[in-house]
Amino acid sequence: MRTASMLLAALLQILQGWIPVFAQSRSGHRAISQAIGSIISLGRRTVSRSLWALGKQDQDWSADYKLHARSVWNADALFQPVLQRALPLCLGPYVVVAMDDTRVRKTGRKILSAFYQRDPLSPKFRFNLMWGLRFLQMTLLVPLYRAQPHLSPRSLPIRFQEVPALKRPGKKASEADRQAYREAIKLHNLSQHSIGTLRGVRQSLDAAGATDRPLLAVGDASFCNRTIFRLQLQKLHLLTRTRKDIRLCYRAPAGQRAFYAAEKFTPEQIRQDESRPWQTAIIFHGGQWREVRYKSLPDIYWQTGARQRALRLLVVAPIPYSSAKGKRKYYRHPAFLLTTDVTAQAEPLLQAYFDRWQIEVNHREEKDTLGVGQAQLRNPNAIPKQPALVVAAYSALLLAGIQVYDSQRTTDFPPLPKWRRNANRPSCLDLITVLRRDLAQNRTTQATLGIQIDWKTLGLAAAA
Repeated sequence: MRTASMLLAALLQILQGWIPVFAQSRSGHRAISQAIGSIISLGRRTVSRSLWALGKQDQDWSADYKLHARSVWNADALFQPVLQRALPLCLGPYVVVAMDDTRVRKTGRKILSAFYQRDPLSPKFRFNLMWGLRFLQMTLLVPLYRAQPHLSPRSLPIRFQEVPALKRPGKKASEADRQAYREAIKLHNLSQHSIGTLRGVRQSLDAAGATDRPLLAVGDASFCNRTIFRLQLQKLHLLTRTRKDIRLCYRAPAGQRAFYAAEKFTPEQIRQDESRPWQTAIIFHGGQWREVRYKSLPDIYWQTGARQRALRLLVVAPIPYSSAKGKRKYYRHPAFLLTTDVTAQAEPLLQAYFDRWQIEVNHREEKDTLGVGQAQLRNPNAIPKQPALVVAAYSALLLAGIQVYDSQRTTDFPPLPKWRRNANRPSCLDLITVLRRDLAQNRTTQATLGIQIDWKTLGLAAAA
């Protein structure tokens, strides 16, 4: 019989896998306590407030800050327990990983890795800048609908790495310094960092026992470039969105010296070509199974991008939708996808592209619900580690919710408000609410972790 404390027990069991990551076990236990405090605290998610939520407001906090600034540990290893336990849920021909970059706003001018970058919330007609940090996130897409057709997929973060920009030379810099900068940005950018991260994810999958399963990395148009598509890594396939005016071609006919055919075409021309019939696939999207129209062109080449590597183009027709019952239907824009897997069926590739949207849910919950990036840290070692620890704890909480509640709402959760009566999947905030209640009622677990939690403490921490 399921009890209300099973979520807490499942979360602690996952977080116990963090202890071998640290050189000392006490550092691992401190990281677990700090992760729990960052989840259950209220208000702005700073390190001090997360410690106050644990009842440590009268203790020395220096060790908790040194955990990020001085302690030597690998932030990527915190995600390995989640990956190890979630792999049995990843049914299908691929282990699908979604990748995307996200930005965190900062105000401190003494943060060495912060820089001005494009604000993603800028309107299309105006280019705005923001001061902050940039992170690369990779998430494991768990297709729960393959086991139970009515369940929506979940996205579990497995990487959260900072990708800072190189500082541009000043006005008084020499020509040699400028040339060194131009060469350095070719090796230190988002694409090169993504390649190294993909190699690390592949190694983590092999360490988790998935050596025989191919990895499918799904990204948006920012990952559709020659740096990414020239990556040659065994058991790795790419699937990214591309522009509608990219120039593609077939291979030249046999007997010619040229490799590429002289005739070029664009994905938009393929979409408008009536001689190529539309095919249909059944895709799970928006809480139900839907029919999607697409066109598939295997064995094509992107001369300026992937060079002589064979690719496959998938053209997804616009999907109709209506704002209300009885209203006219609108259509979204078509999607143009490039993939390095030219032999597989199109349906698993299309499903992976539709599931990629779950990473956007992760971005929203990490920033709005958990306040990732709100901690006030300036140490160069602590700046990338503390957000990664919070994201790893968030991923463990989502996995614990799947294990205990099968990603469905039960009577353990508080009643939904009137405007959310149709929500069947518990959100991150729902899981946090249950976790707060479990911790407040379970004094034995509090004594084991060396913390003291009650509703009054949580309220005082938020008001501090």
